[in-house]
Amino acid sequence: MNEYSHNESLGFTDASGAADELPAGSSAGDPSRRKPGESCGVRNGAQARLIAQVARMYHEERRTQLEIATSLNVSQGTVCRFLKRAEKLGIVRTTVSPPVGTFVDLKELLEQKFELSQVIIARAPSGSEESMQGAVGAAAAHFLGITLRPRAVIGVASWSASLLSMVEQMHPVWKVSECKVVQILGEVGHPSVEKDACYLVSQLARLVQGDAHLLPAPGLVASKGAADVLAQDPHVRETLELFDRITVALLGIGSLEPSPWLVGSGNTFSTEELQSLEEKGAVGNICLRFYNANGEEITDALGSNRVFGLKLERLKSIPMVVGIACGKRKRQAILGALRGRWINVLVTDQFTAESLAMA
Repeated sequence: MNEYSHNESLGFTDASGAADELPAGSSAGDPSRRKPGESCGVRNGAQARLIAQVARMYHEERRTQLEIATSLNVSQGTVCRFLKRAEKLGIVRTTVSPPVGTFVDLKELLEQKFELSQVIIARAPSGSEESMQGAVGAAAAHFLGITLRPRAVIGVASWSASLLSMVEQMHPVWKVSECKVVQILGEVGHPSVEKDACYLVSQLARLVQGDAHLLPAPGLVASKGAADVLAQDPHVRETLELFDRITVALLGIGSLEPSPWLVGSGNTFSTEELQSLEEKGAVGNICLRFYNANGEEITDALGSNRVFGLKLERLKSIPMVVGIACGKRKRQAILGALRGRWINVLVTDQFTAESLAMA
């Protein structure tokens, strides 16, 4: 330790002094160009050894800068400069090793490919729909819990098994208050499944310490005239007026073929209507609003005026629109939603994510 007792003997009084300069044209200043063990280019060998020792004490021995300075009888400022110097010269290199199951590269690829603000990829134990849905629901619950802010107005498409899975796995979010949970697609359906749609909205409201605003109407009405009449109901109108205040939308993404849950609710189009949608190129839907493979809404489709809920175009004005979906059956529907920019956050599983990345 004595050889490091006086700064003057080592020539490092000033970190920018001549002894610290690198030889002209040297690769030492670029750690990526220097092989392990190659000289770092510090001409003063004693100083190079000291830089390495300081780095080892700090990074491997977990000693503080003050402890290192006291041990080597140098100033704390010198220790700080030498730690920076160690990084610059490649003596210390930073490597990020993501934990297994985080899929960082895949996440970044999808974010760039589809211009998404965030992608959350859940690790599903297997490729079964039940396994994927459970993992995605848990991931969505965690994401909402850490991103939600007080006074948020949350729009929820409640006819979604993925959203129901999210709510069932979610813990109370105590940091938020004065939130509103707004149903954005009519809740009325067959009694055997309608209770789940109501539960989803009401339970989410309890979890975020907020108020539930249900939409007491069918998701699919008999005619446009019927929709106009329903919109005049005071209770319905109260919920509809909140649509323009939504700050977070939580959406399931449906394929052309309706899910068993949606079929059971009665909120689905007839076989003839679905066939007509398919002929027009429909691949998926959000809140029963259908779109083609490029994400373009099919506005002239038979029955489109009978949907009672949020219009697809309104999603563009909502700051955070979260699509929660997975599975091979929904691949084309998810791709269409991504290409149409209908969502800016995607929560899915690794199998679905890999499939989307190959599109």
